[in-house]
Amino acid sequence: TRDKSDIDVLDRLFAVISSRRGADADASYTAGLFAKGRREIAKKLGEEAVETVLAGSAGDKEQTVRESADLLYHLFVLWAETGVAPGDVWAELARREGTSGIEEKNSRGK
Repeated sequence: TRDKSDIDVLDRLFAVISSRRGADADASYTAGLFAKGRREIAKKLGEEAVETVLAGSAGDKEQTVRESADLLYHLFVLWAETGVAPGDVWAELARREGTSGIEEKNSRGK
């Protein structure tokens, strides 16, 4: 069973990440990512995505959990860098709720 705090951890994580913008890059890994810029943040997100795919493909549950956490963290860094708030994404997911994935994809056009 899930506790409300399981969901709130995402909001807390995003708040911490956002607070690191402009912080000392030598004292904070997150601040260091921001200092490197959007392209490097996106590159790191891609690396984490590949690591998550590899762990999942291997069927390694524990490694998939760890890599998924890394993936979410780096996704949130990219969101903060590009001005995307978690609520923006949650609203988009809510908009799609109840819609067939095929139907939703086709509605985007080419």
